[in-house]
Amino acid sequence: MLSGLLLVLLPLLLGYLVPVHHTGAMDVINRSVNAAIYVILLLMGVGLAGLDDLASQLSRMGSQALLLFLLLSACNLAALAWLARRLRMRIEPGRSVADAPTSKLAALAGSLALVGVVIGGVLTGLVASGLSAGEGFFSGAETLAEGVLYLLLALIGCQLRNSGMPLRQILLNRRGLAIAATLAASSLVGGLVAAPLLSLAWNEGLALAAGFGWYSLSGILIGDGLGAQMGGVAFFNDLLRELAAFVLIPLTIRRHAPLAIGYGGATAMDFTLPVIQQHGGVACVPVAVVSGFLLSLLSPPLILFFLSL
Repeated sequence: MLSGLLLVLLPLLLGYLVPVHHTGAMDVINRSVNAAIYVILLLMGVGLAGLDDLASQLSRMGSQALLLFLLLSACNLAALAWLARRLRMRIEPGRSVADAPTSKLAALAGSLALVGVVIGGVLTGLVASGLSAGEGFFSGAETLAEGVLYLLLALIGCQLRNSGMPLRQILLNRRGLAIAATLAASSLVGGLVAAPLLSLAWNEGLALAAGFGWYSLSGILIGDGLGAQMGGVAFFNDLLRELAAFVLIPLTIRRHAPLAIGYGGATAMDFTLPVIQQHGGVACVPVAVVSGFLLSLLSPPLILFFLSL
């Protein structure tokens, strides 16, 4: 367990130690992160194509992902609604940012494009297997996906270091800490509830729940530990969270800001942040970044810890 945890945390920590002062270099890092995510999802699709009886496996994977998503969402929304009443974080009218980096429609299209990449990987794998590529092709794709994941973690660590928010500011942000802790705890409760319904051991249910919306990471780590099918379940569960967040955030952020921010999970610091900023205003941005930052740091060690039990 310790060696696997070190392999995941080491590139993240090494990346965090690298200061970047040049804007152009930071732009390259940001583009590289996006490219690495697409490569990982493509290779994940290739791995799914190597499953025996693919059609029935995909059908089962979809039903399991939907069940897990519904249970986790129910637990998250109930807990975050309670927190919203306690924090009383209201958004004042007129504080929204009209020129946010992206629209809700564009964000939804981007999330759906990720599904297209996975489908493209499945088709690539099917074509390769039809050409008698053999098991070596699929094992090579899995090895390559792990290598790209380590690179992605290093780049994300670098992004976190150069996000403009010092650790002191993050650790002292009471609202961000409370939102992250509530989302994490309620997700783990949902994972325990989901485990027997998915015919999984309790620790496997917890591992699936610990992705916190980080689909590119959870899909690979769960796939390594529980097989390609469960890796697909983890990916689609976390992707469904992001898609639902794009719809939920504009509807709830003015009256229930902690709920809207928290439901985005780890993506509150990147993919769903523009929508949070657009509809909630600049005051929500530090809280969202802190919450997403903490969940991103928490997810890899939790997944590996639960898989090792």
